[in-house]
Order: sequence, then C-alpha cells, then structure tokens
Amino acid sequence: MQRTPSSPGLRRGAALAVSAGALAGLLAAPASAAPVVLGSKIGNDMSQCAAGQGPAIRLEVTGIKSDNGFLFVRTYYARSGDWLKSKRYIHRVETRPRKGTTTVCVPLPAAGDYAITVQHDVNGNRDTDLSVDGAGVSNNPPIGSFLGVIPRPPGVEKARFRADAGITRMAIAVRYR
Repeated sequence: MQRTPSSPGLRRGAALAVSAGALAGLLAAPASAAPVVLGSKIGNDMSQCAAGQGPAIRLEVTGIKSDNGFLFVRTYYARSGDWLKSKRYIHRVETRPRKGTTTVCVPLPAAGDYAITVQHDVNGNRDTDLSVDGAGVSNNPPIGSFLGVIPRPPGVEKARFRADAGITRMAIAVRYR
C-alpha cells in the first residue's frame, strides 16, 4: 500500500516528529526560561538582587541632581536591531530618584550580553526633555552631540556588557546638559 499525505500512517509519523521536536525544545530550554515580552514596565524590586538570586544587575545610578520626577532604567539585548528602538527594550524599571545615588535592581532573562540606558525625568512628565533631563549608558561612554545641540547616543558596541548568572554590579553616571 502506498502512503499518501492523507494516510493515517503518514499523519501519525508527522505528529510523532512534531511531538519529538517539541519535547526536545522543552528539554533544551532552561527551566527558568520564560518568554520575554518587550517593552514592559516593572518596579524596583531589590529582593531580586539578594544573595543567591539572579541573573540581575545591581545598578548604582550616580550623579542624580534631585529627588524630583522619575528614574527610568531600560535594558536592551546588546543587538543593533534593538538598541534604543522604541519598545525594543526588555523592560523598563521605574522608580523615584534619590539625589546623589539611587540603587536599582535590574532583573535579566538569562546570562548574556546586554546594554542599559538610564533617564532621570526631572519634571516627571514621562517625556524626554533634552534641556532638563539627565541620561546615562552602561560603561559610561561619552554622549556626543550633533551640531552641538542634539545628543548623539553611543552605539551598542560601547554600551555592551556581559552579565553572568548571578548578581552583576555596575554603576552608571547620569549626565545633564
């Protein structure tokens, strides 16, 4: 008997192949791996940076001018297709700033290469106001300017860092115009 695409034996074989592939995918994925929904907002949960936790970044944001407004920390995969693109960040940690230094816990989906931006929204309007807001980037590279007026952010290669499975410590300095 010749099997056709509609014959029971061929359908059963295809179903087994799909099931085996799905099972192999589940076995290969880490148990803690969950789908990442890009562009989500989360709070500053310092318990995720406690001993034995991770992967996460324990981030010291320095140079904050005031307690006013909001502090936004956006985490990106260190890929040029995601870097600084609207809603292409993994998540945005949102907290209140403290003048001087604010500590933020940035949870990560897995160990790997990432890049972070920090924005101090001084007037709390949830918009970027170049004349008053402060900003910083992982590795603290200089933020250039275009025609001496518009800030020019560094490329992802200058902001890229490697996070391990535990807690990685980092400091980012906020700069104001």
